[in-house]
Amino acid sequence: MTALDGIAYGFGVALQPGVLIYCLLGVTLGTFIGVLPGIGAMAAISLLLPITFYIAPEAALIMLAGVYYGAQYGGAVASILLRLPGTPQSAVTTLDGYPLARQGKAGVALFVSMVSSFIGSVLGIIVLVVLAGWLSRAATAFGAADYAAMMILGLVAASTIGSDRPMKGFAMVVLGLILGCVGTDVNSGAQRFTFGQTELLDGINLVALAMGLFGVAEVVGNIRDAERQGVPEKVRFSQMMPTREDLLRMPLPMLRGSTLGAFFGALPGTGSTLSSFLSYAMEQRVSRHPERFGKGAIEGIAAPEAANNAASITAFVPTLTLGIPGDPIMALMLGALVIHGVQPGPLMLDARPEMFWGLVVSFGIGNLLLLILNLPLIGIWVSMLRIPFRYLYPAILIFVCLGVYSVRESGFDIVVVAVVGIAGYLMALAKFSPALLLLGFVLGPLIETNLRRALLISRGDPIVFLERPIACGFVIGTLVLILLTIWQSWRRRARARQVA
Repeated sequence: MTALDGIAYGFGVALQPGVLIYCLLGVTLGTFIGVLPGIGAMAAISLLLPITFYIAPEAALIMLAGVYYGAQYGGAVASILLRLPGTPQSAVTTLDGYPLARQGKAGVALFVSMVSSFIGSVLGIIVLVVLAGWLSRAATAFGAADYAAMMILGLVAASTIGSDRPMKGFAMVVLGLILGCVGTDVNSGAQRFTFGQTELLDGINLVALAMGLFGVAEVVGNIRDAERQGVPEKVRFSQMMPTREDLLRMPLPMLRGSTLGAFFGALPGTGSTLSSFLSYAMEQRVSRHPERFGKGAIEGIAAPEAANNAASITAFVPTLTLGIPGDPIMALMLGALVIHGVQPGPLMLDARPEMFWGLVVSFGIGNLLLLILNLPLIGIWVSMLRIPFRYLYPAILIFVCLGVYSVRESGFDIVVVAVVGIAGYLMALAKFSPALLLLGFVLGPLIETNLRRALLISRGDPIVFLERPIACGFVIGTLVLILLTIWQSWRRRARARQVA
């Protein structure tokens, strides 16, 4: 079956009234779940999993997938308006989305986020259709050494963001790596940095860390403000439209973010969170005006939103074609397929074409529904900013506590949120970037796992990182970045001495 035949076949499956209703239900539910800080698609899909026993496998998978990528759209709303990442993937959107909201451009930020998400999804679908076979083969070409080297390059690139303070960025990445080590060592069973606390045996909850760093810290930081400034009484369509200059700055970041997201989403074990952070790092790196980032740069919204939505689509490539989930949510999807008697793997495309092509076409329909659903709601989302702080912030703290508690049903995680929130506020005062801490926390365990695996395979010989062409390329890129950063720091100091 060719790709065109498959798409035509997929339309026949996805446009069935029963399937279409479940697609609409999934994306709508995903949007609202994403808007609620901390709940996330993981909890929603877990709760919906038993319901799928009573519906057809195609409709079940399409509904669960709709919740997944619908949450990516909704997650950006709370990130932009309240600096509360609705999902871990949208945490990086807070960096420039929230400053834009504070400048009275919340409608523009949401519009850019929605359009970028849609474009990223469309490009992800195209990649999925055209390059599914090639991507699955390329993904299998990546070994443990390649993964480890690639992620180390990502960390080095991220820590040199805002190159005027590279050591502060590096310190935050290292702190994130240390926090990522907390818990039980999966290989030896040894406890690391748990200090005898049984609640830390499974490590620090990512949602609790993100909520504390971005949400509670923001509440603490604004606690003395009487009211928010710059919120329009009514958001007209013209107020949501970016300026001509903003529109010209959007296409390339969206294209780069989508490409990066589509690639990393197809790699087993990476997921869309990594894609959004790396796309932000790359965008700041290639920008002619990196000083705009963190202060309301359109590129800082367009690139990560396009990346995480493209990755959420291509994440189905390893899940469906290799049977390897890209992240915990994909693992749930895999579980749903197995429950329905579907065995994902290289033969699935031929054995269950209605499942594969129906899902692919539903991505396009679902994303179109999301765009239609979300654009009229921008005015309603912005109106949230007119709620007085004395009502809004207690509600935020309640949602944060409920969201964090719902993940592991642990009261200890709420304490973590409070402690991290105060720490995040102090970091903001000292001009340390919490996003880099979160990036180190996310990548740390993945780097450790792949580093260990690579060294075990090579019997402890580190030359494996230079023998493999892919890993060697990433190592060279890392060294170039480090030398470039040192050279830039030396030049700045030399200029400062000349001025003095």
